Amino acid sequence: MVTLDLRHVASPAVRDLLHLVNHPDFDRAQQQIEHLGGCTEPVRLTGHTTTLDTTTGEVLRSYTTSDEPTGSLLTTCGNRRSSRCPACSRLYAADTYHLIRAGLTGGKTVPDSVRTHPRVFATLTAPSFGPVHNRPDARHCRCGIRHEPTDPLLGTPLNPATYDYAGAVLFNAHAGALWARFTTYLRREIAARLGMTQKAAREGLRVSFAKVAEYQKRGLVHFHAVIRLDGPDGSTQPPPSYATVAVLTDAIRAAAPRARISVASDAIGERELTWGQELDVREIASFGTDAELTDQAVAAYVAKYATKSADASGTLDRSLYCRPCQGRGATVLPHGTPLPCTACDGTGQARSLPRLAVARHVRQMIRTCWELGKLPEFADLKLWKWAHMLGFRGHFSTKSRSYSTTLGALRAARRAWRTEQAHARAGLPDPDPDTTLVVGHWTYIGTGYSPGATLLAAHVWHRKELERQFTAEGGC
Repeated sequence: MVTLDLRHVASPAVRDLLHLVNHPDFDRAQQQIEHLGGCTEPVRLTGHTTTLDTTTGEVLRSYTTSDEPTGSLLTTCGNRRSSRCPACSRLYAADTYHLIRAGLTGGKTVPDSVRTHPRVFATLTAPSFGPVHNRPDARHCRCGIRHEPTDPLLGTPLNPATYDYAGAVLFNAHAGALWARFTTYLRREIAARLGMTQKAAREGLRVSFAKVAEYQKRGLVHFHAVIRLDGPDGSTQPPPSYATVAVLTDAIRAAAPRARISVASDAIGERELTWGQELDVREIASFGTDAELTDQAVAAYVAKYATKSADASGTLDRSLYCRPCQGRGATVLPHGTPLPCTACDGTGQARSLPRLAVARHVRQMIRTCWELGKLPEFADLKLWKWAHMLGFRGHFSTKSRSYSTTLGALRAARRAWRTEQAHARAGLPDPDPDTTLVVGHWTYIGTGYSPGATLLAAHVWHRKELERQFTAEGGC
């Protein structure tokens, strides 16, 4: 009989998996990975928690990660990028869908009457910084070619030498500020159309919104927004009868061109950043109607781009910012002597930039971020840190306070439900917040699985994907 020693022929990942499977408490390790739902980059924590009875001082429950098979607790990364973590990205999209839908049809603490409020779906685009290859499957491009929808030339400049890369990067960097100015002018335009002062308009109605940023093929962001008119108390109160969809639409079309930001630099001159001429504003119909743009369709569209937009531009999903030197290009020793950074080129720019697996247009946008980031007048834009996002540093999805519920509230409800289920499985009563106190201490130790746990997590993710597809196809 021949015995095969796997320690000498198996890969390190397989050997680590065998070690994990043979652990006396393997079931607990597998349970942790199962609870992550397929997260690819979990956060590893060490620490402990104790639940005390505040009236008697009795320790009701205690937990410490030293009892775990791996010595740590795994929790989901929560990344919204599908290229980084498909499982967490899908959950983020689902939460965004419910957040947007609640602001259109009610639910999640929002009354059903909100569906009667005037609401529109608006798209604000970026201006032109030079002609690009476009018109897929429609008619010939300016270059004389009829492009296929998957043609990598789409969105790239016809003449890269004359394309305004500096203006494109600065637009992305100021897109969030442009949106803020747009909302300010929007409130002013609404008041003007109603023949009211801005103070009187604020006392009579409120503008609520939820928006998501999407990258165009040319690497510029534009915003899709649900904009709604409410009473002064927000979603719980209807707006006055004179606040109509027509008034809102007209005010949006007037406010967008007024939003402008001026930037100046000796290196690039003066620039005035504005929205593009393409502005789309459409009324949102109620679910169940024959209209194409229903509240359900809008919620699904926004949720889709809340996770997809970051990956659709062909750019990177990780920062190029040099962490060892924090972008300074040098590490300062305790006695004050700077040493050149060995991880970057001396400016904080990663040495691997020329070898990035991205299109030439995207690489030039990234390089422009680094060049502009060297200028002191643009230091507050943190272009080095956000070079991988082509200068855009805003949140991909935001909402006004009174639009609907929050992502935090949705996550808290899900966490409370899971805790309740765990207590029920263990036969433990739910803690009374008035008589119990939870004391804990947690320390971050890293992200990701061990090599063996990575194989186990991939199996879990594959199984859950099959279950999801089976359910989507109508399986029992």
